[in-house]
Amino acid sequence: LKLRLKKFNLEIAEDKTKVIPFGRFAENNAKRTGNGKPATFDFLGFTHYCGKSKQGKFRVKRKSSRKKVQGKLKESKEWLKSNRNKNIHLIMERFRRSLVGYYNYYCITDNSQTVNDFKEKIEILLFKWLNRRSQRKSFTWDKFRLFLQMFPLPKPRIRVNIYELRKEISYIL
Repeated sequence: LKLRLKKFNLEIAEDKTKVIPFGRFAENNAKRTGNGKPATFDFLGFTHYCGKSKQGKFRVKRKSSRKKVQGKLKESKEWLKSNRNKNIHLIMERFRRSLVGYYNYYCITDNSQTVNDFKEKIEILLFKWLNRRSQRKSFTWDKFRLFLQMFPLPKPRIRVNIYELRKEISYIL
């Protein structure tokens, strides 16, 4: 691997690199050694882990990296905290665009639960910080649901089915 990377003037960062048992036998090996679940790794904003398809065959699955999700939530919270008194149209448009961008990157096969959880956490942040615009509480949850009907946030849907894509570009893989 080092020779191949050197060919393209690339290097391996030794402090960030490790070899982990991964593949279709990793689960059985982890159980046998008493480690429980097989190891996971983060790459390009996703946590890659061993899973099974509906047919019970081994499959690499991906979900949004916890670090990336928490970072995006923290960034959203800080923005809301400092801009909560702006026009409501601007706030909701900003979050609509932010969610569309998030969905475009993270809405892939096997990641729908994490993306749905992210949207719910954004709604909770909006409820919390829009209620802090004055001394009086602006919303109850019922009123907030009506508000979200007037200013809807986009619903997540799978943008890329990586297993269907694989069939289309099988000559590359």
